[in-house]
Amino acid sequence: MKIFFFLITFFAISIAFSQSRPIQISGKILSADEQLPLESATVHLERLSDSTVITYTITDKEGKFNLEDRISDKSLKIYVSYVGYRTYSQTISLANPVLNLEAISLDVSNALDEVLIKSTAPITIKKDTLEFNVSSFKTKKDASVEDLLKELPGVEVDEDGKIKINGKEVNKILVNGKPFFGDDPTITTKNLSKELIEKIQVVDTKTKAEAFSGETVDGESKTINLTIKEENNKGVFGRVAAGAGTNERYEGAGMLNYFDNDRRISVLAGTNNINSPGFSFGEIRKMFGGGYSSSMSGNGSFTIDGRSFGGGEGITKSRNAGLNFADKIGKKTEVSADYFYSGSTSENETATQRENILPNSRYYTNSNSSTYNDSNSHSANMGFDIEIDSTFLINIDPSFRYFKSTNTYNSDEESLNDAYVLTNNSNTNSYVENTGKNFRNNINLTKKFGDRGAFVRVDLTNEINKRDSEDFLTSLTNVYGEDVNNPNNPDYVLIDQTERDQFTNGIGDENNFRSSVNYRLPIIAKELFLNFQYQYNRDKSTDTKSTYDLDGQGNYSIFNEDLSTDFEYLDESTTPGVSLSYRNKTWSGSLSFNYVFRTLGNMDLLRPELTIEKRFEAPELRGYLRYKFSPKASFWSSYNMTNEPPRLSQLQAFQNVSDPLNTIVGNPNLAPSTNHRLNLGYNAFDWQKRTGFYSYLGGNFTENQVVAKTTVDDNFVRTTTFANVDGNYNVYANFNYSKDIKLDSLRTLKAGIGLNGNLSRNINFNNDVQYASKVRGLSPTAELRFTWKDVMEFRPRYSVTFTNNSYDLAEFDDRKFLYHDLNIATALFLPKKFEWRNDINFNYNPNIGEGFQKSAWFWNSTLAYSVLKDAGTVTLKVYDLLNQNTNARRTATQNYIQDSQSTVLEQYFMLSFSWKFNSLGKKGESNDDNGFYFD
Repeated sequence: MKIFFFLITFFAISIAFSQSRPIQISGKILSADEQLPLESATVHLERLSDSTVITYTITDKEGKFNLEDRISDKSLKIYVSYVGYRTYSQTISLANPVLNLEAISLDVSNALDEVLIKSTAPITIKKDTLEFNVSSFKTKKDASVEDLLKELPGVEVDEDGKIKINGKEVNKILVNGKPFFGDDPTITTKNLSKELIEKIQVVDTKTKAEAFSGETVDGESKTINLTIKEENNKGVFGRVAAGAGTNERYEGAGMLNYFDNDRRISVLAGTNNINSPGFSFGEIRKMFGGGYSSSMSGNGSFTIDGRSFGGGEGITKSRNAGLNFADKIGKKTEVSADYFYSGSTSENETATQRENILPNSRYYTNSNSSTYNDSNSHSANMGFDIEIDSTFLINIDPSFRYFKSTNTYNSDEESLNDAYVLTNNSNTNSYVENTGKNFRNNINLTKKFGDRGAFVRVDLTNEINKRDSEDFLTSLTNVYGEDVNNPNNPDYVLIDQTERDQFTNGIGDENNFRSSVNYRLPIIAKELFLNFQYQYNRDKSTDTKSTYDLDGQGNYSIFNEDLSTDFEYLDESTTPGVSLSYRNKTWSGSLSFNYVFRTLGNMDLLRPELTIEKRFEAPELRGYLRYKFSPKASFWSSYNMTNEPPRLSQLQAFQNVSDPLNTIVGNPNLAPSTNHRLNLGYNAFDWQKRTGFYSYLGGNFTENQVVAKTTVDDNFVRTTTFANVDGNYNVYANFNYSKDIKLDSLRTLKAGIGLNGNLSRNINFNNDVQYASKVRGLSPTAELRFTWKDVMEFRPRYSVTFTNNSYDLAEFDDRKFLYHDLNIATALFLPKKFEWRNDINFNYNPNIGEGFQKSAWFWNSTLAYSVLKDAGTVTLKVYDLLNQNTNARRTATQNYIQDSQSTVLEQYFMLSFSWKFNSLGKKGESNDDNGFYFD
């Protein structure tokens, strides 16, 4: 811990001996022609010696600005810029630390000025676009786009690479307006160099069709567009990396990019056995994860008869490769395509201890399981954007998926009553081969009429899925009870036994079709619109499982009807709707009403008497309101009333007896659920004070919610069905406040506090007894980040979570839980070319049961040295320096409390090397004789 005391002392001394002094510069920006105040004009200061941006702000509604900072310069240059006006500049003396410039008038620029003059303002606000000038934000020489984003005001990047801007999540990143390697933003942010980028633009996330038609969206998610410098838009760049470590740990990756104006080709590949799901390039900052993962199920996991496989636990070896292509054909067609291969091999062992809560008793379940999974997936996506003319756009987006996996699964489970007497136990062993194929195509046609905002849109989507599985299963289940032949015997004896040795062949097909027609009629040009919409959806699928028992000759030939299924599902709906939307410069909103006509059908070809058909009708209502107080602050709200029918598996009366200890039976009398969801939010970032405040309040209430209803017999064998209940709700709230303090031109301090809270009420059943439970949670968070450029970084973060579970049954004990989490991240950049980073995490959970670890320190450390003119990096990294990694966790629900622990990646040391190359140059010219230079 000496390093932390050293860093804290170093931090305190650096502030105490600072030679800078505070300054304050104020003024007002007016238009020269009408002498009106200009809101959101950018004002910034540059150092005379090297044109470094010192500080900046934007003007308020009255055109006023106030710049405060600590500097040692005697004079600076002030710049004022505003879209459509000539940039103003003046050298100012700081002999007096408080300076009032009074009124500054900006002249209107002409068209020639717009072409010849490029704004150097750090921040520019253009209607709904926030633009950052990359050259105004200084980072280390080899910084990635992610490093750059962390320097931008109002931008937060967490340890997983997820980005928020003014509290709103970024879900898409484009390069020159086009996707770059699919939908995963981290591939772009981690692997593109900051030196390639000229501007970063932030806009509301829209589909291509919404952007083309000029629609207003709710603005609750953001898109970042990275504009490549013109001279950097032609050439080759990339990186390669490899590392080897103790315990046979390894990683390797490579990436090659070719840019030729509109044409872009990128190739990448990677492999590792350090639980990184995608491409790891040995980066100093994010060497333990990050990248792209693609599979049929999203995380590589799948479930068969309630048994879950994969999902990222344990030790995983991953293999990945990808190709991305984008180009423009002629003047009207843009084409993009990508291909990904993702493979993984994982091993995991899990131990759990569960206390099951019944109205008048408890029983306990202990289990141990092991899983070995090998999976491979291939995916290909294409996109064609055909602009017939300025009023007609066609988008065609086909995609293909193929997935194959094999899985070996073994488990032992036992249940004991409240006197800890064994009541049942089971052993299960299975081997499963699973394959899946998917084709999906979306066609979108948008036609605009006139210049008032009218358009018609047709959207067609077809999706075809095919699934095949082979499951070999052996299991033995024993049920124990009182000795009826000897009532005086206190021990339980075997009263029932189920032994299985089976093979199941599973086949599934899905054919889904979705279509919609939308017409927007302008009532007030470009402001008030009436929208008419009609949707038709049809999902049809088949699910066949043929199970065979082992015969006396060692063949699986005895058909087991009880464990076999042959279903044909149909979910068909038509939804007409109408909506009204309005927008202007300060606020926008919409209100829509839909009415759903739905038919659910299930034909049981093995048991015709269980065939069902249900028809449902229900209204749906949606609305949102967004008000912009200023470019700094906005308020939003939304309300949704949606209708959700029961799943067919919940409706069908088929008895699923695949688990001898839990029989599942559907309820054909279930009614649809109606969900009401209300959300309110406020976002603000004060550019002058460097403060940010983000908050939201929301809740949902569900009528006729479908819940599981389980009955437990005396031997703790369960029967589960489903029922509708009323009274379930969930209320949640959050607020975050941050403050940036610029100590001087080199040192900054960012402080942040946050609070998350939730209250939920759940109606459920426990052994046929209906009850209500309430969960109250509160989680405050505090964070600091001290940055001394080119010297050090120090970032502590602490959060504590309080949870209180209460029940309206006297037999249930209320429960309280407490969880502490402390993270400390440090970086030291001295001596030159060295970089030493530490990531330390401390977890404490006092509620973990006996035999499980309650607390642990988790420390990762890296030491890197730059070589080959900073193009190469040699890195020594240590994973779990203290060798205390644990994933023990406690889960609490209405019906049980469970402690579990699984296989984890243990301590290793790794030495790695990465090399970056770059031939990008002005007009495609190389920067040295061999076509490459080291950046």
